[in-house]
Amino acid sequence: MKHLTRFFAVIFITLPIFSMAQDDVFSMLDSISKPETEYTSATFKASRIVTGQSVEQMKEGQLEVRIEHRFNALNSGFYQFYGFNSGTIFLSTEYGIKDWMMVGLGHASMGNTFDGFVKVNLLRQSKGKNSCPITLTYYGASTIDGTKDDPTQINYFSNRLGYVNQILVARKLTNALSLQLSPTYIHRNLVPTVFDQNNILSCGIGGRIKLTNRMALTAEYYYVYRSKNNSVKYYDPISVGVDIETGGHVFSFMLTNSIGMLDNQYIAQNTGRWSKGDIHFGFNISRSFTLYGKN
Repeated sequence: MKHLTRFFAVIFITLPIFSMAQDDVFSMLDSISKPETEYTSATFKASRIVTGQSVEQMKEGQLEVRIEHRFNALNSGFYQFYGFNSGTIFLSTEYGIKDWMMVGLGHASMGNTFDGFVKVNLLRQSKGKNSCPITLTYYGASTIDGTKDDPTQINYFSNRLGYVNQILVARKLTNALSLQLSPTYIHRNLVPTVFDQNNILSCGIGGRIKLTNRMALTAEYYYVYRSKNNSVKYYDPISVGVDIETGGHVFSFMLTNSIGMLDNQYIAQNTGRWSKGDIHFGFNISRSFTLYGKN
C-alpha cells in the first residue's frame, strides 16, 4: 500500500513538470514554424504589368524567355487586316542572379534596338517583426539603336545610346488588388531635332485585379512631361490587359495605344491615340526554367 501511495505521489508531483516542459516544446515549435517576418509574394503575376516593368523578380537560378508582340493599329483598315498583317516584336532572356537582383538582354524589331537591364529589390513588403508597407525596386536599362547610319551626317556610336532609370513602388493591398507607381527618367543621346527633348520625366501608375488563381486584369498609364515644341506630337501610353498563368507559362493579352515595347519607345516616342483608333492588340508570352536552386 505504501509503495502504491508513493507511486501516485510521484505522478502528481511530476505531471505539472511534464506539462510545463510540453508547453515549452510547443512554444519552441511555434517560433520555428512561424517566422518573425512574413514577406508578401506575388504582388504581380509576371515581371511586367502590361508593357512596363513590375516589382516582380526572377528567383536565384531562374531563367525566363520572353516573346512580346504588338500588331499594327486596328484603324489601319481591311487591306492591312486591321493591323494583323504586320507589327513589332521583342525577344528577351532574363535571369535571376539573386532573389533580389535580376538582369536581362533583349532585342526589339522597332528601331532594330538592343537593350540590357538590371532590376534590384531594395525593400520588400512584409509584416511581423520587421514590417514594411511597400516593395521598392530599382530598374535601370541601356539601349543601342541598331538602325543604319545616316550618310548625310557625322555618326558617333554614342548617338545610338539611351538610358532609363525607374523607381518601382508597389503595394499588395489585398490578395486580389495590387498597385504600383513608376517614376521614370529617360535620357537619349540623340533626338530627331533640336526641338525634341534629350531628357524625359514620366510617372506611371499600374494595377492588377486578381479574378481567379490563374487569371487577372491589368492596366497601366504613364503621364509624360514633354515640351510643347517637339517635332512630332506624342501621347501618353495607356494599356489594359489580361494575364493567364498555365504552369511555367504566363500569357498576357492586351490593348494599347503604343506599338513600342522598350521603355524609351512606349514612353518617349508614342504617337498613338485611343480616340483616333490607334489601338494595338498584343501579347506577351514568358516561360521560366529553373537552372539551379529551389523551384
